[in-house]
Amino acid sequence: MKPSFKEAALNLWNSTGFRFILVGIVNTLVGTSVMFLLFNLTSAGYWVSSVMNYIVGSIVSYFLNKYFTFQDSSRSFLQVFRFALTIAVAYLVAYGLAKQLVLWVLAGFNEQVQGNIAMLIGMYVFVVLNYLMQRYFVFSATEEGKTDEC
Repeated sequence: MKPSFKEAALNLWNSTGFRFILVGIVNTLVGTSVMFLLFNLTSAGYWVSSVMNYIVGSIVSYFLNKYFTFQDSSRSFLQVFRFALTIAVAYLVAYGLAKQLVLWVLAGFNEQVQGNIAMLIGMYVFVVLNYLMQRYFVFSATEEGKTDEC
């Protein structure tokens, strides 16, 4: 039997993937604003601007994902450590790859254009890596008893 519209909407709302996307929208608005303002309006370079994005965004992300996305009320230093490790690894991989790709593909463009495009690409790669690592590494114990696959 097909679920009703109300049940389907409730299932979507309760899925971790959908909630992660909502949190991601908030993180993107906050972090991207910090990153592009620093990069374009101050003397902060590519790495300082992009890392500030993830320092600010990660604090927001941790609390929203912990309590809203994955509905986890446990207190664990290991979980905080795993979260920080996830952010660091996803950041370094995403932005390192994006920077190298853009330097290679857009070699003839100025540094400002290269930096902005690399940051956009890095953001998308980061989102995918971050979700997978949070879901299966940081908050995996929270998810073991749930069946709301995204």
